[in-house]
Amino acid sequence: MAAPEPPKVPIPKNGVDYRGCVVLAPMVRSGELPSRLLALKYGADLVWGPETIDRAIIGTTRRLNPHTNTLEWSRLPTSKLKNPHLDPENRESVLYRIHPELEKGKLIYQMGTANPALAVQAAKMVAADVAGIDVNSGCPKPFSTAGGMGAALLKTPDLLCDILTALVEEVGKPYEIGISVKIRILDDPEDTRTLVSRLVKTGITGLTVHCRTTPMRPRERAIRGQLSMIGDICRAAGVACVMNGDVTSRTEALALMREFNVDGAMIATEAEKNPSCFRPDALGGPHEWKTHWKTVVAEYMKLALHVENRWGNTKYLLGQMIPGREDAYKKMNASKCYADVITALGLENEDGLLDKARVVDQHLGIPKAQLTPAQKRQRVKESLEQGDKEKEEADTANDEPHAKRIKVPDSAVVDGGMASTAEVATALAA
Repeated sequence: MAAPEPPKVPIPKNGVDYRGCVVLAPMVRSGELPSRLLALKYGADLVWGPETIDRAIIGTTRRLNPHTNTLEWSRLPTSKLKNPHLDPENRESVLYRIHPELEKGKLIYQMGTANPALAVQAAKMVAADVAGIDVNSGCPKPFSTAGGMGAALLKTPDLLCDILTALVEEVGKPYEIGISVKIRILDDPEDTRTLVSRLVKTGITGLTVHCRTTPMRPRERAIRGQLSMIGDICRAAGVACVMNGDVTSRTEALALMREFNVDGAMIATEAEKNPSCFRPDALGGPHEWKTHWKTVVAEYMKLALHVENRWGNTKYLLGQMIPGREDAYKKMNASKCYADVITALGLENEDGLLDKARVVDQHLGIPKAQLTPAQKRQRVKESLEQGDKEKEEADTANDEPHAKRIKVPDSAVVDGGMASTAEVATALAA
């Protein structure tokens, strides 16, 4: 008689099941849009975006970029809102970008948060456009833990459970998407057992476990001794369990999933240098990068140009993917824009990439003109003078006994785009 099937938490209509999936991990630089698209192209089943702090996404403006057909959540940096003269072009900062067509049903939004109310508010900004919301409670970096987020949440399990429960009830159910969490193992396996047993009761559909403790760094080998136990707890609750740590290919991921009886596997650092690591062996496996790295890089450049990726991020990823011994690595490092790097890589005759690069450079305003020291001093002087002038006008208005108060309308134009006064206030307070 066959053993009964273990229970499974229902997967919401707009959500996705993590079982059987090999996925791209959330990484600050390597989780940007072109990296995610390349991972999907090479066979990743799902992709996690980079951790985005709740306060950062709240107050952004969601709009469609007509050049790239991507959705962007953007805002003016605080310094430019307070003093627009610091940047005459008033370029907005894009906090998050997705490709609604190519990432549909595949993208998980990861959030940094330490507050249930803020978590819900931030999740609602993107919930209609993603397949799931994942709470980061595993990042050990100070920028995350200092605010009580990331791995710091492992020390406040009550708060972590409150955040997950709020997201399930107020975001997951109304938007019909899954809520999940990413953790690290604790030093004492019994503490890990207790934590996971609580987390799987919050209504989440998935749990990812990074098989390192909080103090451990990527150079230290992952510890998998607790993995089977975590998988058993998740399975008994019907929650998918995804493993993370020292996974380097789809073939290895599937083998580890069988060995430790978990549902999925996440690839992180290997995907930075070799996005083809997601490719099944039947289609060539992950070996293309070792002998034909330029093929992988060319595919990345096409996607980076297609979505007009931020130049600094593109250059960083190229530094990971191009072997340091190659002449192209030095030439790439000297590049100051997309047109430069297309030439440095010898791709100027491929698919009109050079012409496309020039258009993207123009849209992004790169390379930026180098100001002389005199021009820099003049810009600072003009900014200070403008600030003094505005202050004087404000003081004069306050001194006028019959000065007329101007009511701010419910929406205001910020850098050519509509933004509510609440959004402006949030951006100013950030």
